Amino acid sequence: MSYLIKDTTKQERIDLIKSWIPDDDGLEDCDIDMWEMYRDYIDGKKEIAECNAAFHPDYRME
Repeated sequence: MSYLIKDTTKQERIDLIKSWIPDDDGLEDCDIDMWEMYRDYIDGKKEIAECNAAFHPDYRME
């Protein structure tokens, strides 16, 4: 399955991000807001790799 913006609907992108958030909300102790981190992906502005690169400058897109 492709997660590229061109191959997904906005709802599919939302569902994908939801699937990455632990059921027990295990991110409470960290400062990462997954919704904000991937907002541009959800809105169809940037691909996942671009969001990751913006969050972590050493991340290499290939």
